[in-house]
Amino acid sequence: MTKYGSFPGARPRRLRTTPAMRRMVAQTRLHPADLILPAFVREGISAPVEIGAMPGVVQHTRDSLKKAAVEAMEAGVSGIMLFGVPEEEKKDAAGTVGTDPDGILQVALRDVRAEVGDDLIVMSDLCLDEFTDHGHCGVLDAQGRVDNDATLERYAEMAQVQADAGAHVVGPSGMMDGQIGVIRDALDQVGHEDVSILAYTVKYSSAFFGPFREAVGSSLKGDRKTYQQDPANSRESLRELALDLEEGADMVMVKPAGPYLDILARVSDAVDVPVAAYQISGEYSMIEAAAQRGWIDRDQAIMESLTGIKRAGANMILTYWATEVARKL
Repeated sequence: MTKYGSFPGARPRRLRTTPAMRRMVAQTRLHPADLILPAFVREGISAPVEIGAMPGVVQHTRDSLKKAAVEAMEAGVSGIMLFGVPEEEKKDAAGTVGTDPDGILQVALRDVRAEVGDDLIVMSDLCLDEFTDHGHCGVLDAQGRVDNDATLERYAEMAQVQADAGAHVVGPSGMMDGQIGVIRDALDQVGHEDVSILAYTVKYSSAFFGPFREAVGSSLKGDRKTYQQDPANSRESLRELALDLEEGADMVMVKPAGPYLDILARVSDAVDVPVAAYQISGEYSMIEAAAQRGWIDRDQAIMESLTGIKRAGANMILTYWATEVARKL
C-alpha cells in the first residue's frame, strides 16, 4: 500500500501492543470488592451436596458454609448472599419455615455473622419460594394466584426475623408490588434502621434460572410470569426502579445480568445509588459446560463475562465465581 504522509495518523493499535500497555489504559477494572458470593445452605445434610446442574457449586452444611464465608472474606469478596434449603417435609403453603427464627436460613445467618462479624457483608434472600410447597414466591389465593398484599405481610415478618438473625442486608426477590416500602417500615418498627435493602428491582422471568431450581430444591410447578418481568420489555424496568427508590431501596439490582446488559446500563445511568447485577445460575452453567467440552477457555470466558457486567454499569456483581475470581485479582 502506498503511504501518504503519516497515514494513518491515528493508530489505536498502539495502545494494545503489550499486556502492560493494555493494563495501563484499561477503562474497566474488576476488584475483589466488586464481588458478592451467593451460597446455598441445606438443612439435614452431613456433607456438602454437589449441584448437578452447577458444576463446582454445592448445597452447604452449616459448617461448610461458615468455611466458605471465611474463604470469601479472606479473598477480599465484599459480601455473601444466603439462600436456605429446608427439609422437604417442612414446606407448607405459607412458607412458615422461612419466618421461623430456628429455620435453616435464620440459623445460617447467625452462624455466618458469628464467624465473620462485620468483615463480610451478610446478605439474605428475602423470598418465600424456597419454603413453600407450591414453589411460588408468595402465598396463594383461593384461585391459586399469588396474592400480592397477603405476601407483603409475610415479607414484613421475614425481614424482621432475618434482621434479628444478623443480616446486614436483606434482598427482597419476589417482585411483589410495594415490597420495598413494606419491608422498610417493618425493619424500622423493630429497631433495624441500619439494615439495608438491596432491591431486586429488575428481575426477568428467565430460562436462565433453570439450574437454580435444583440448587434450592424448588417445588415450583408452572412459572412466575405474572410477577417477574417480561423479557420483551425494557421501559417497565425504569418504572420499577422509580417505585423502589421512592419506597426506600438503598441499592438496586438487575437479574439476570448477561442477557440484560442494556437494562443494566439504563438503570446505572438513571440512579445515584449502588447498582448490583446477578450473574445467575444459567449464565454460570453455560460457561462451565462449554469449558468442560473444550469449546471455550474457561478462565478467559469468566473474566470476560464479569468485565462486561462491570462495564455496563454494575458496582457489585453476584457471581458463583466470586471467591475464585477474587483470589486471581
